[in-house]
Amino acid sequence: MCGRFELHSAFEIIAQIFGLAGGVSAVPASYNITPGQDIAIITKVGGNNRLSLCHWGFVPSWCKELSEGYKMINARSETVAEKPSFRQAFSRHRCLVVADGFYEWKNEGGKKKPVYVHLKSGMPFGMVGLYNLWTSPEGEQVCTCTIITTDANESLKPIHDRMPVIAPPDKYDLWLDPGVQEKEKLLQMLKPYPDKELELYEVSTRVNSPKNDSAENIQKIK
Repeated sequence: MCGRFELHSAFEIIAQIFGLAGGVSAVPASYNITPGQDIAIITKVGGNNRLSLCHWGFVPSWCKELSEGYKMINARSETVAEKPSFRQAFSRHRCLVVADGFYEWKNEGGKKKPVYVHLKSGMPFGMVGLYNLWTSPEGEQVCTCTIITTDANESLKPIHDRMPVIAPPDKYDLWLDPGVQEKEKLLQMLKPYPDKELELYEVSTRVNSPKNDSAENIQKIK
């Protein structure tokens, strides 16, 4: 699964990598992003890539409470195109969740130790996701989203059996384009990211608490 990640890159870098042409003009840095927070997503609107903030935890249109999104912070690649909760969004409301890295926990001697995963390049990347504009019973419209997961690659398998789907930059346009409806073409993207392009290392247990939000969270333990 993907239940915790971080984003600290400057807005200018994010704008360049994702070819932004509109949306919010700043993203607050956080080294400990948790479900229920507003996170940065990229969508394509009118042919342009836009950055917006969206509640992490997908809420289908028929749900009555925003809190129900905690059950759907992730969507499995194997079922996302068919599951009623995600089927329509998979067809028309695809997004990229912007991150610099994510955390997983490995079990050693009965203790869970956090591991940080990021691109060797040090650049931010797009985790493949879906979004939905949910309307509350009071008529308030809220953007909600989920991150799609797939089988872990060989590097991550000893730590966790799942990982977020990371989109290669040359596939950003394909995933974001709402005009693309070929299910098989989209499903081909939902695979583990190459081991050789990722780096992972153990970090401090400070990250275990969402209250700890600083660059210390991603520092390698010597």
